[in-house]
Amino acid sequence: MRLFLDTNVLLDVLADRKPYANDAALILSAIESGEAEGVIAAHTATTLFYLLERDLGLRRANSALADLLKLVEVVAVDHDRLLHAMAMNWEDFEDAVQAACAAKAEVDYFVTRNPSDFSDSDLEIISPAELVATFSKPDVTEDDESPG
Repeated sequence: MRLFLDTNVLLDVLADRKPYANDAALILSAIESGEAEGVIAAHTATTLFYLLERDLGLRRANSALADLLKLVEVVAVDHDRLLHAMAMNWEDFEDAVQAACAAKAEVDYFVTRNPSDFSDSDLEIISPAELVATFSKPDVTEDDESPG
């Protein structure tokens, strides 16, 4: 399962923003264990670094970003992605760039705490809490359901 992680989800875990940090941490754990693949847009890394350095300091920001980049694939914000985002004509250009990068990465889910910001997208949008709920559901097959 390929997951595109919106900036807010990553900031939740890296800055330990309660009450959202736990779900975000579980998602990163799933990526780290190989249960899922994580994808971010290149500008997400710069935004995260800026915010983390401001709040946590240079050393912790560097460490957090280095650890994150070991886990995720980064999609370039290039000429084509920017044109794609502009063609979407959304009010929030940064959200459009995120969606354009996610589309390029061919992800299964776009994970965000702000699903309504992406309602015009063709992507499968899911909140961290909804995604984590799918992790805890056991796979049930017809054989499992038959009386024994």
